[in-house]
Amino acid sequence: MTRYQKSKVFLHLVTLLCAVRSISGECELSQCSDPSTCSLSQRRTCKCAIGYFGDLCDQVAIMNVTCGKDFISILVDEEFFKYYNVGIEAVHLSNASCRAHREEISGSVYFMVHTPMDQYTACGGKPLEKNITHIVYSLTMMSDPLIYGNIVRDPVVQLEYKCIYPYTRRLSLEFPIISFSSERMFKVSEVDAKVEMSLFKDHTYTEAFTSAPTIKLGDQIYVQIQVTEPEDFFHLKVNECWATQTPQANNKSGFSHSLLVNGCTNDKTTSFGNGTAHPAGRNGEGSTVRYSFDMFRFVYEPHIFYLHCAVHLCTPEDGKSCIPECKTVSKREVVMNEQAQGLLSYGPVRRELPVRPTINLLALVLPLAVIWTLGIFLFVLISIAKAGNRRHMTNS
Repeated sequence: MTRYQKSKVFLHLVTLLCAVRSISGECELSQCSDPSTCSLSQRRTCKCAIGYFGDLCDQVAIMNVTCGKDFISILVDEEFFKYYNVGIEAVHLSNASCRAHREEISGSVYFMVHTPMDQYTACGGKPLEKNITHIVYSLTMMSDPLIYGNIVRDPVVQLEYKCIYPYTRRLSLEFPIISFSSERMFKVSEVDAKVEMSLFKDHTYTEAFTSAPTIKLGDQIYVQIQVTEPEDFFHLKVNECWATQTPQANNKSGFSHSLLVNGCTNDKTTSFGNGTAHPAGRNGEGSTVRYSFDMFRFVYEPHIFYLHCAVHLCTPEDGKSCIPECKTVSKREVVMNEQAQGLLSYGPVRRELPVRPTINLLALVLPLAVIWTLGIFLFVLISIAKAGNRRHMTNS
């Protein structure tokens, strides 16, 4: 199965919407009689309608846009470009470095551009259109512009295509089965977002604690903070994380301990990621942040603690400004949208007490009883022996 075929399966499952707008060459003015295939411009020139090309606007342009979870791709029939004498080397997105390539599918040849979401802005993607129900991505596939002496005109072929991702709220069961976690709703540029913080039992991050965790001193604690709605749109930056003895994040009546400061680790046992070289889970690089640290307790009671994290949501336009600079002493100043910031709290986290050996009273009583019995038995034997010796001496 080719990558395109796999994408088609995914598109069918998620039922996303897409749209294509075509700007192409002129057609025969005398043949422009069907308004469904061509139209006349104000300059009395003939333009083929969207999806058609040819001298008579009678050829259908085969196009397909795939709106994937983490990519957008477009395929256009090679015959469409051949008609306008445009080769594959001249086709690209708004940023000419994001170029098309030829791909053969079931005997047909297409010009294709595959754009990962993390390259959307770099490839010339238009500013996102957002409301409370949808998020719209727009890209443009075009040919190199025509050069007339010392001037340049518009490209021969220009295709604008969009992916419209619905923002859907998930309904909960009447008695849902949920993990023990902390969640918060954000509203950023009219888009509702949900962020959740959970603790997991090991480095695989597959099983979350379903109740207040109890962890041994020295064992690792695995924390995951994730944008759960909408998926794979916002990037997440964790600015600060700290532990307190009380549920209130800023309560100064007890002790506190900082784990993350300015998006960087502040505890020698704390580390980001999932334990591998893969960037999944690193701070500011995606919609999920994972970090771990060694279990501890405060010197004085109570020995439980609550975990608090201040987080910030970044849009694709924020780019690298969402990623903390932790190797330099001076931190980069970034102007942040206040509505995109929030606080998550989790707890309590309890220390697992060491198992103390129990005293078995029965095990102590039995040996003592045996010793007493033997002592009495020996005392009786000795008494009998002494009495016998006295009789023997008297008879003598």
